[in-house]
Amino acid sequence: MAMQYEWSSELETGFPAIDDEHKQLVSALNELLIACGSGGHKAELKKTVDFLVAYTVKHFAHEEAFQLHCKYPGYERHKQLHEDFKVVATDLAGRLLEEGATIALIAKVHFAVGDWLVNHIKGEDLKIGLHARGQS
Repeated sequence: MAMQYEWSSELETGFPAIDDEHKQLVSALNELLIACGSGGHKAELKKTVDFLVAYTVKHFAHEEAFQLHCKYPGYERHKQLHEDFKVVATDLAGRLLEEGATIALIAKVHFAVGDWLVNHIKGEDLKIGLHARGQS
């Protein structure tokens, strides 16, 4: 069984709409890791991979709109981080579906998707929350 990611107050931006979407992303990531760890049947992998990638794109769009709304000064750099991540996530998703859930790919999912998301929320998204609260 793969290691799971846990939601904690350290990840809260203070904006319920963003925090709820982040919770969904953590949950979707855990679902993917469970699917990988349980033998990774193609249909289950495809369902979880597709959801995670689609939800990430939707969430990034919401978060970027929020940044524009509150005139976040780091918007351009933050958007580029999102774009770079989408490329990596889409590539890994394709490889998972092609090659199946190999140990090496599961490790990459943990590092390049899971750790990235958690660190991005803690390091970047919390700055948006601080800025937005300063604006209101």
